[in-house]
Parts: sequence; structure tokens; C-alpha cells
Amino acid sequence: MIRRQRAAAHRIADWIDENATASAVMGLSAEGRRGDAEILELDAATRRMFARRGVVIGGLIVAGAKILIGIETFVAVLLAFNGGRLDLSTDADYPPLMGEVLVALVLGTLVSVIASFILLIPQFRWFISVESAEPADEARRDQVRAIPRRLVLADLLGWVVASGVYAILADIAVVFLLAVAGAFGLAAVTSGCLTYLFAESAARPLSTLALRGSSIDGVMHGVRERMVVVWVVSSAVPMVGLILMNVGRGLGWVPPVADRVDWATVLLAVVALTSGARVVGLVNRAIADPLNDMREVVEAARSGDLTRRVAVYDASELGVLQAGLNSMLDGLSERERMRDIFSRHVGHGVAQLALEHDGELVGANTDVAVIFVDITGSTAFAADRDPRETAAVLNAFFSIVADAVHRSGGFINKFEGDAALAVFGAPAPLDDPARAALTAARELGVELSEKLPLEWGMGVSFGRVFAGNIGARTRYEYTVIGDPVNESARLSDLAKLGFSPVYASRGAVEAAHEDEAASWKRVDRQVLRGRTHVTEIHAPVDLLSRPEPPSLGSVLADLVKFAMPHDHIHGKEKK
Repeated sequence: MIRRQRAAAHRIADWIDENATASAVMGLSAEGRRGDAEILELDAATRRMFARRGVVIGGLIVAGAKILIGIETFVAVLLAFNGGRLDLSTDADYPPLMGEVLVALVLGTLVSVIASFILLIPQFRWFISVESAEPADEARRDQVRAIPRRLVLADLLGWVVASGVYAILADIAVVFLLAVAGAFGLAAVTSGCLTYLFAESAARPLSTLALRGSSIDGVMHGVRERMVVVWVVSSAVPMVGLILMNVGRGLGWVPPVADRVDWATVLLAVVALTSGARVVGLVNRAIADPLNDMREVVEAARSGDLTRRVAVYDASELGVLQAGLNSMLDGLSERERMRDIFSRHVGHGVAQLALEHDGELVGANTDVAVIFVDITGSTAFAADRDPRETAAVLNAFFSIVADAVHRSGGFINKFEGDAALAVFGAPAPLDDPARAALTAARELGVELSEKLPLEWGMGVSFGRVFAGNIGARTRYEYTVIGDPVNESARLSDLAKLGFSPVYASRGAVEAAHEDEAASWKRVDRQVLRGRTHVTEIHAPVDLLSRPEPPSLGSVLADLVKFAMPHDHIHGKEKK
């Protein structure tokens, strides 16, 4: 456990160290984007360390961006008031007062960071203390999804404070003060948009934990809002600045252009390009990451892995899609689980047949080989033993039968009491069903003789049967009906006391390939019970002498331990 925590911690720490951007703050590595599993592996102390680290790095990034935006905005105002010359000097009516600007920006930034920290404290405490078995309630989910919006309000509060502090400190003309206030207002819009996108990315680990196992019914921050943010930062704010600057020049509030190049306009264009690049990068991450996560999970599901889930952390339509994808995969997993259970109950071939024909009562005459194997004296065996031990022995017996039949391409039609009926050639056709059945019978005879402390008999027959669904539309089962089934059961009864524990009819041996037929020898001729004609009986050459089964006392304990659940055996020993 400690090693997994350290490994997860190192992966996250390395990723944060290599990416000092919005995606680095409280973010997970590309491997960690798988969901909340990696976060929950970390203990509370480790999560506390990452929360503190995220606050420090995030605060520095936000503070630096805010001060940078404020300075470039103030420089644009100075350039507008000096006639667009490439210097920061203005006439006496418009002193630069850069020191006052820095003081105002620093104080405004502190207010914004403190307000953001106060808003985030409850969420960070929950993030540190949350347990894997403790899902977030609806109120917590709403609070976590509202983090970007609340941080934007804290950011705007900082800009209001910065504007107020500058108005108090600076002894300047009202026109210049209004221009600075207007510029700060535009800067606040840009800063708020960037904070919004930054907070969405930085808060993903909290969103992942808060939204795990839940469905998202509504959209809080839509994709359309993100596109509006791109437009505002890259186009609206710079264009509004240009319009206001030219309107001011037309009204005589701002000096006209004093040189051939209007550097104030150039600066606004550069700001538009750089701010647009920043916001496009954040929006691209906000949209591309959820899509990439979902693409990876979809590709895994296409490859047959239905265990993967996408982390739900987005508050837009993409978050609804993330939750919907997980719900769809849950449904697919449940369907596959039910199909697997259904196949184990009736066999894979029968399950496929039922799905292909939509549960209709279908069937047809076909040539098949049939194996019927039955335990001798199972009633006496179970009379004075724990029923669980009897069940364990039967499970071991049927497991050996099922493995041998499966290896030869057969199908276990049913387990009935202490007997099993196997069919070769239906529902899936075989090139040589008789050969497959005889091969399985010989191998099965050897395995049962070596592994089970029981006596048994086995019969193999071949012929035409009806193979299909029998019953009513509301309850039916796949089975085979015909003389070969009856004949194999009669041969099984004879084999219990005959020359060999495995008997086959002449028809089965003659229908098989000569290589397999050579392994069988005729040993008897009898009129089987319920029949009118003589049946020639064959037995495997290798099993003509009946093997002595292992003693019950020598193998029963090992057999029960092999067949019964491991934890149940140990629990019984403790008692």
C-alpha cells in the first residue's frame, strides 16, 4: 500500500514540476487521469501536501498573471496619453505614477488571493479527509462545480480594490483616472476569463472525487460559455480598448497620434494575440482532455475491456457526456455479465443460438454423437456424508467431464443429478462428431479413473436426433431428443458392470474416422433395455481392464479441498 502511495505521489509530483501551468496545479498525470482511484490511493497526509502545493503554485500563477495584466494595461493607457510614442513619458497632467500602480495591483492581488483561499478552504478540507467509501452529497458536488465561478468573483473583487487604491493614492486629473479605471475594468474581464478557465483545470481532482459515482443532470459551465470567453479575451476586450481610445481622441480627452506609428494600437494588438493564445490553450485543454479521456475508454471498450471508466470532472456538456459514457459502460458490463452467466448455465453455443433467433422455439434434425456418463452408487455415497462434501465431489466430477468435452468441441447439454449428457455436432456443427465424442470418451475415462474415488459408467452413441428448444415460449431449454440419447444411457448402465467403464455403439465407431475407430474393440452384443434389435458394443482398447479406483479415504480430503472454496475450508477448520 505504501509503495503504491509513493509511486502515485511521485508521478503527480514529477508532472507538477515539469508543467508550471494551470494544468500543473492539483492536476494528475496522463496516467492518473483514469479517475479517482489514484487520488484515493494517497493517504490524508500526502493529499494535504498536494493541496498545499496546489494552493502555493496556483496562487503564484494567478498573482503573477494579474500583475502582468495590470502592468500591460497601465502601459497601454500611458501610451494612449502620450500620443502613441514608444516611451512612458506624458505631460504634467498625466504623470505615470508607476509606483502607485504597483502598490494598487499588489494589494488587489492579495485581496483576490485571500478571498479565493477563504472560498477554497472547505473544499480542500473535504478533499484531504474524504474516504473511498464516502461519496459526496449533492451540496458538496454543487460547491465543487461552482469553484471556477466563485474564484472569478474573488478575482473581480481584487480588481475593484486595486482601482480604489489607485484612485486614493494617485493625485491626477479625473480624465486620466477614468481612463485608468476603464482600462482596469477591461483587464478585470480578461483576468476573470483566464481565472475561470484556470480554475476549471486546477480543480479537476476535487471534481473527480466529488462527481464519482454520480450522474450530472444539468450543465453549470457550458461549452458555449467557454467559446464566449475566447471571444471576449481575444477579440472583444482589445477591440473595445481601441474603440474607447479613438473615441477619447475624437472628444479631445486623449492626445492625438504624435508619430507615424501608433504604439498604443500596436500594444493592444500584441495583447490581443498573447491573451488569445493563452485562453485558446486553456480552452483547448478544457475541451480536448475530456474528449481524449473518453476516446481512450471507448477504444478500450472496443478491444473488449469494459472495466475502464472515464473520470467525471467537467461541469459542461462534456461532463454530462462523461457520466453518460460511464453509465453506458455499466450497462454493457452488466449485459456481458448476464450473457456470461447465461452461457455458463446453458452453454455458449446455446446462448448464441437464443440470441440469434430472439428466443424462438427453433430446432432441426441433425446427426450428432452423444456421451452419457453416470456415477455408480452416488446415493449410498451421499447417505452418511455432509451434503457440502457430496456437492464438492460432484462439482469435481462435472469439472473433469466439462473440460474433456470442451477440448473435443462438444457441448454439455445438461447436468442431471449425478449424470451428465454431452452432445457433439449441435448446436455448433463438427466435421466428425463421432470421432470427437469417442476421443473425449477415452480421455475422460482415463482422467476419471485416476482422479475420482468413484465408480461410474459411460456410453457413447451416434445417430440422428432433433436438436432445438423444447418447452413453452415463457420457459424452455435446449436439448436433443432421439434414439441415440436413449442408447447412450443404456450403454452407460451396462458399462458400470461390464468389461470396461466406457462403452460405445457400433454405429458411433463406424461413423468415426478410421484412426479413432482403431482405438476401439468389439466386446459384446446385447439387446439393450427398451429396444428390439441387437446392439454391438465396443470399448477402448486402453480401458478393457477395469481400473481399480483410488480409495476414498486417500483422496477425499484433497478432493474436497480442491472443490470447495478456500476461505470456507479455513473457516470450518477454525471452528
